[in-house]
Amino acid sequence: MANDFYDTLGISRDASDADIKGAYRKLAMKYHPDRNQGDAGAEQKFKDVSQAYEILKDPKKRQTYDQFGHAAFEQGGGGQGGFGQQGFGGFSDIFEDIFGAFGEGGQRETRGDDLRYDITIDLEDAFHGKNVDVTIPKMVNCPEQHSYKSCSTCDGHGKVRTQSGFFSMERTCGRCGGTGQEMKGRCSKCNNTGRVKQSKKLQIKIPSGVETGNRIRMSGEGEAGERGGSYGDLYVFININNHKLFQRERDNIVCEVAIPFTTATLGGKIEVPTIERKMVNISIPKGMQSGHKLRVKEKGMSILRTDRRGDMIVKVHAETPVNLSKDQENILNQFNDSLTKKNSVMTEGFFDKVKKLFS
Repeated sequence: MANDFYDTLGISRDASDADIKGAYRKLAMKYHPDRNQGDAGAEQKFKDVSQAYEILKDPKKRQTYDQFGHAAFEQGGGGQGGFGQQGFGGFSDIFEDIFGAFGEGGQRETRGDDLRYDITIDLEDAFHGKNVDVTIPKMVNCPEQHSYKSCSTCDGHGKVRTQSGFFSMERTCGRCGGTGQEMKGRCSKCNNTGRVKQSKKLQIKIPSGVETGNRIRMSGEGEAGERGGSYGDLYVFININNHKLFQRERDNIVCEVAIPFTTATLGGKIEVPTIERKMVNISIPKGMQSGHKLRVKEKGMSILRTDRRGDMIVKVHAETPVNLSKDQENILNQFNDSLTKKNSVMTEGFFDKVKKLFS
């Protein structure tokens, strides 16, 4: 007795169209023949879920099935829209919806896998750019010369067809991988896969201005495909170390600098290092408050794929003096006594806000 279509998909009889499609996608991916080559049980499961989906996805066929069950779709049955003389016409549509259509003739190239390589550089390297030599272990084409013949399983078509009653299905040939060819004889180096393990030295050119998370694609530097298939790509992911002095904010560089409170009060000039390991003079205006930021144009990071640069942001911190002598403390006390409200705008403004809050 045939299984109930709802049970086959693991759904209830009041399932929505979205529930039906979701259940089918999950089960079709699980039991697809390309993922379970040589497993007759998985192949039958795939047929069953495909058959159930073909009926339940169509509102009219579903209604007929709910009324008459499997009898409505048995060969010669009188139900509407059954497989019967029409065959399983909708199969190609649902298959392509989930997995994509096969190419003409069924033959397809087994492209090699893409590879990922993570590399960590310093902030200076990201500013200047850098060439990095690396060694990548990967699968490459077998060095032996191979000759090929038409696949003995699929006769060079790249697909094999299976028939079960009214149900017909094509799948990629497991012997040749869809290429339609197989190697003559046996190769002890590659075991007839056409690939061997090898380490390859590469030079990675990291451009100036890269950021953490950027990736560089090196076309054709991934793994070789089986049976002479094309190479995949190598993706190099960039990570940048934290710097002891600078913080990066996109194209800008932030540098925090401590200055004497006298310079913050009276103004003056200070020297600040740059990412190029040079010094630049900047002017401190009178009355500079701690935490204030000054901008130095075009002294930041290189901007990727341009000849421009960001800015350097200098964040100033006024240093409070420590370990004062008695004479120094007396001088500061005298100075403090001489201050008026106009000399401490921020302090007076803060306490005015406090008074208003609690009044």
